Amino acid sequence: MTTLTADRTFSEELDAIGLRDIASRSVTASESDVTRALTRGAGERDLEDLAALLSPAAGARLEEIAQAAHRLTVRRFGKTVHMYAPIYLSNECLTTCTYCGFAKDLEIVRRTLTVAEAVREAEALTAHGFRHLLLLTGEHQKITGVDYLEQALRALSRVVPQLSIEVQVWSEDEYRRLVAAGCDGVVIYQETYDRAAYRDYHVAGRKRDYDWRLEGPERAGRAGIRRLGVGALLGLHDPWREEVIATAAHARFLTHRFWRSEVTVSVPRIRPSASGYVPRADVSDRELAQTICALRLFLPDAGIVMSSREAAGFRDALVPLGVTHTSAGSHTEPGGYTEPDAAEGQFEVNDTRTPRQVAAALSGIGYDVVWKDWDGVLRA
Repeated sequence: MTTLTADRTFSEELDAIGLRDIASRSVTASESDVTRALTRGAGERDLEDLAALLSPAAGARLEEIAQAAHRLTVRRFGKTVHMYAPIYLSNECLTTCTYCGFAKDLEIVRRTLTVAEAVREAEALTAHGFRHLLLLTGEHQKITGVDYLEQALRALSRVVPQLSIEVQVWSEDEYRRLVAAGCDGVVIYQETYDRAAYRDYHVAGRKRDYDWRLEGPERAGRAGIRRLGVGALLGLHDPWREEVIATAAHARFLTHRFWRSEVTVSVPRIRPSASGYVPRADVSDRELAQTICALRLFLPDAGIVMSSREAAGFRDALVPLGVTHTSAGSHTEPGGYTEPDAAEGQFEVNDTRTPRQVAAALSGIGYDVVWKDWDGVLRA
């Protein structure tokens, strides 16, 4: 049985767990392996169990797995879904990621919001009910560096009680500055946990440093960030199940190491963008649904995020299986809520429903929408 220890960095853990071997079991697992994984209690399942739950053998028992995931989700989270919205502050970027619509050399319309423009975007979203915003930028050290983010966070924290960031990765001291400015959460997608694939996709810029990025959530956690999010982009690396297992191992590591923080995971599929990238690995709707169930059973207390990359009906169907956080009415271009199409978006949104329509759909299947579950006063 593979166990995770909390006395090493996750980079060291990842090298030690034998990811490739475990991932191979997600293809070869038997029905008895699946039964063993299902019968183990919440919090007792190991990476071999996760591999079994991701396997084709488990896929043949998807209804049984879905019911187990649903029961566990309701027991831990109730029938609730946390709503958030992304605000893209900038699409300026000095990094070349060959799959990204913001990559440095793409001839797209670039824009960086002023702080006043960012506040107007936030006010437009709070009018729809949002109280948690995720701020995103490309990777530009000068235009959207820590000084810029501090200014934006301080201004936006007067409008919105919960602010997270999904931007370039920073040092521990720089994360402390962002916490002091009002940052509650940090989301860092490793994109792919496979070192060779990571090197191939990130051909220029600071993002080429795999380990610096991989250890970003640990630096953020040590700096006092309350909500830590990790994930991988499904479609970059084949076999894709390897990415799911690495993401889950990363989330469990962070849960053990930073037990005061909320940990979330996300495994989005790549959407069309200006990059023209064609996914290397296809993940079907059924396989993604199975993945959500497997993640829930392996990570009983982790939030699972499902963005508007996925189609409306599919997103609604995944909520009872384990999804706890979702976005709505999203724009991926800077200024998209007040000046749509004034700049290029990062990727095409699939679920184009308004926030109220998404909230109504969730209510229709018996779920309560949570617009706010945190306030800075609780930090004192």
